[in-house]
Amino acid sequence: MPVEIVGADLVGMFFPSSLKQLTLIEASLTTWNPVGAFDLITCIHGLHYIGDKLGLIARACSWLSKDGLFVANLDTENLLLNPLGSPSGIFAKELRKAGVEYQPSKRLIRCQGHRELSLPFVYVGAEDEAGPNYTKQPVVNSYYERR
Repeated sequence: MPVEIVGADLVGMFFPSSLKQLTLIEASLTTWNPVGAFDLITCIHGLHYIGDKLGLIARACSWLSKDGLFVANLDTENLLLNPLGSPSGIFAKELRKAGVEYQPSKRLIRCQGHRELSLPFVYVGAEDEAGPNYTKQPVVNSYYERR
């Protein structure tokens, strides 16, 4: 079975590739619609810089094949529930209810198999100057309200 690798670049920093099995695209993952399903999607420390983290998680899970796997780093400390604007354990609980595993000690989420997530949150905005998280890199805080 041939292997095809698709890389998504949010800011156009990829160098051109001459490899036939490698496709590099520059796109916003909030609007990009891939052709076909994926057997593996990884997002290593990428969600830290995304406004609507839960929206992207839901989209990535919907792009999986029947047996596909999505793995990503997620620090739930950067998910904030309005009107309090403070971290809430409710996000991990709702992700688990939707079939997404969350390992808090590793700050890792995992979804096995195609899913259409319906989380009870509405994205209301982001704070792009939230400061460093556990990686010591500046991150984006994501604000949500309950539906």
